[in-house]
Amino acid sequence: MIKKWSFYSSLTIIIAFLSSGFKPSNLDSNQWFLTNETDGTDYLFPSQKQNDYIDLNVPFTGKFFVGYKEAIALMESEGEYKKINSLGYMGKYQFGMETLKSVGVHDSTLFLNSPKIQEKAFIALLAKNKWELKEVIEKYDGTIMNGIKVTESGILAAAHLGGVGSVKRYFKSNGKRYFRDAYGTSIRSYMKSFGGFDTSFIVADINANVH
Repeated sequence: MIKKWSFYSSLTIIIAFLSSGFKPSNLDSNQWFLTNETDGTDYLFPSQKQNDYIDLNVPFTGKFFVGYKEAIALMESEGEYKKINSLGYMGKYQFGMETLKSVGVHDSTLFLNSPKIQEKAFIALLAKNKWELKEVIEKYDGTIMNGIKVTESGILAAAHLGGVGSVKRYFKSNGKRYFRDAYGTSIRSYMKSFGGFDTSFIVADINANVH
């Protein structure tokens, strides 16, 4: 009886000790996810209030890069890694084979079956495009063209859709000439939809690839 009592007492103490190590931290002392923006786009989650999530279908990511890439993926493929469209563009971010080769991917089957490679390919393409469009970014970032505020993230998104050449022609014509893809989507719409995100950590690199 004494041994059994001792066993349960020890077990209770151990459980209490372990439980104390898993108490949630006070959000009031962890403000890393907040910004001081006042334009309604500041990052306000995670939140302690359950009601804040009732009407949200996706996590709110503010201007962070994760929101940028997932928003582009949603537009391109509804976020499906194995999607191939009617024109043969592949994956979550809808890469053509020639573009894949430019970032070091030569096996389409491997690409479609590897989320890791697809994410790396997206980052590599951003880095290459940022290098090729660095003069455009320096000249036009922060300006207004066709009623749209031009930003680095918007320029890079437009390049993802239509290529670097199309983006350069758009700015050279002062926004009067712009590319539409086979489905009617314009680089101007991408510049607007994906403007204002944080792409500052992307390092411009003409030789960027998945390796």
